[in-house]
Amino acid sequence: MTTLEIIDQIHELILEDRRISAKSIIGEQQGISREWVVESIIHEDLDMQKFSVKWVPKCLNVDKKCQRCESSEQLLEFFWHNPNDFLSRLVTMDETCLYHYESETKQQSMEWWHNGSPHPKKLQVQKSAGKVLASIFWDQDGILLIYYLPKGQTINEEYYSSLLVQFKDILKEKRRGKDTKGVLFLHDNAPAHQAHATQKKLAYLGFQCLDHPPYSPDLAPSDYRLFPGLEKQLKGCHFSSYVEVIVAAETWLEGQISEFF
Repeated sequence: MTTLEIIDQIHELILEDRRISAKSIIGEQQGISREWVVESIIHEDLDMQKFSVKWVPKCLNVDKKCQRCESSEQLLEFFWHNPNDFLSRLVTMDETCLYHYESETKQQSMEWWHNGSPHPKKLQVQKSAGKVLASIFWDQDGILLIYYLPKGQTINEEYYSSLLVQFKDILKEKRRGKDTKGVLFLHDNAPAHQAHATQKKLAYLGFQCLDHPPYSPDLAPSDYRLFPGLEKQLKGCHFSSYVEVIVAAETWLEGQISEFF
């Protein structure tokens, strides 16, 4: 059998089962080495790599996909009409939990060892029960408001509406020109955000809401940009109180340069 025939057979095996192992491929092709199959045929001749599956929050149906396209087109339309004006008017927000302790990432726990040394082990540790929920408002110039949910209270439409009023006052103080131009407000579809009372309050405050379709984390700037960096900074740190975790979070947020936002 020629090399080209072997390559075609291996390609067919992979297309039939994308999860097939190199060991199984070698079992189908007697007399060839693992190095030749993986390095030469799969990596070089077929130009293929084995990737981990990517977790997505929801499998969108046709209607949800159409809604997502419409929302994206709306954002692009706003942007291309006047890019500088769009970015200067845009404000976004989201909530996130700050834990007293959350285990470090796999990358953070990596250690240098000599070849042949036994690999270090680490017990899986759960997130601490102690946490504080932060509502963070921000724009292209930085953080505008961070508000922490008081103990014993939940985020409902009354709480969120009152938070919007506080944010309006902060906005007048920190970004006078933005309030004059009109705020383009982007938040996700949490129940408190979409409640009828909240929508009335947003209209009363003069905020124009941009559509955010369901299950679109990449259209939520906080989830896509802000929170991953913050969470990475706090992972592996032990805080004895909610005050300590708040100080650490705000120190990191305030330390980011304007280009980050």
